[in-house]
Amino acid sequence: MLRRVLINKQENIEENSLIALTKWINSLKRIAGAEIIPLKNDASERRYFRLRKESESFIAVDASLNENCFKFIEIAKYLAKMDLCVPNIIEVDLKNSFFLVSDMGSDQYFDSFQSNADTVNELYTDAIDALLIMQNQGVVFEDSLPKYNKSLLNYELSLFKDWFCSKHLNLDFTNLEEDKWKICCDLLINNALEQRQVFVHRDYHSKNLMVMSKRSPGILDFQDAVKGPFTYDLVSLLKDSYIAWPREQVNLLANYYFENLDKNIFSSLSKEQFFIYFELMGVQRHLKVAGIFCRLNYRDGKPSYLKEINTVLNYIIEITPKYSELIFIDNLIREKIIPMLDDMK
Repeated sequence: MLRRVLINKQENIEENSLIALTKWINSLKRIAGAEIIPLKNDASERRYFRLRKESESFIAVDASLNENCFKFIEIAKYLAKMDLCVPNIIEVDLKNSFFLVSDMGSDQYFDSFQSNADTVNELYTDAIDALLIMQNQGVVFEDSLPKYNKSLLNYELSLFKDWFCSKHLNLDFTNLEEDKWKICCDLLINNALEQRQVFVHRDYHSKNLMVMSKRSPGILDFQDAVKGPFTYDLVSLLKDSYIAWPREQVNLLANYYFENLDKNIFSSLSKEQFFIYFELMGVQRHLKVAGIFCRLNYRDGKPSYLKEINTVLNYIIEITPKYSELIFIDNLIREKIIPMLDDMK
């Protein structure tokens, strides 16, 4: 009953917000009276609308539910100065957190991979090149971003335990298991903090990258950027929660990234250490993502993300056997979680 009340309240808020957004759109001479087409929502609370008027097309973003659009605008300006392909900010209503941006089309990397497998390596190398630019040139503003610190990393790991294990599977840890879990978390957190800290997009994956006619990728959804571990976005890109590639292909692309790192900055980084950073960063991210996908289902009424959990778990147990500190997670997933998920089908 409580969930139904909350959903009804949310629907009323969204309806009122849409009325306000429509009023704002019609106050702008360039797009007044435009056709407003709702777009599919992502995992966030933002809502997107394509506006069409005559031969022009724009995207209106409603970030009023829980966000300040100022951060998106500031980061967009920085990324544009790097000559990266990001939405052009056209109009802004800071009071209501509405903004109007250029339309970057509908051709996500994810969709392109389904229809044209021949483009995969080219699109990924383009995305890696753009990532390196963000990391190298992001030094001019990265210190103004929130830090991917121990507290945030620990919170993200708690999502796996609280939302995936406890809420989704009704699987609570014993005191002994809590101790073993802490050993795993300590390794993953220390691995993240030990790395060089750079600009981190935080959701640099196939559904936030667009295939563009002139230069790919078009980069979206960067408003949650932080200063954090340099391998984080590479993990998001190559070990994507929505699409999995053969290990050999992932390693080949990761090696391309490594070979193109600024050797003046990473002169002492061995390839072996780089792949350790990369692997452990992946475990941290995918534990977090498993928790987030369950939270999206139970808290936000978005069940579609649950189907991606097997992909996420496979990424984790591909790595956990290599590290003795992670044996608890490996056993937990193989011996308890996977059988429980099978029983839920």
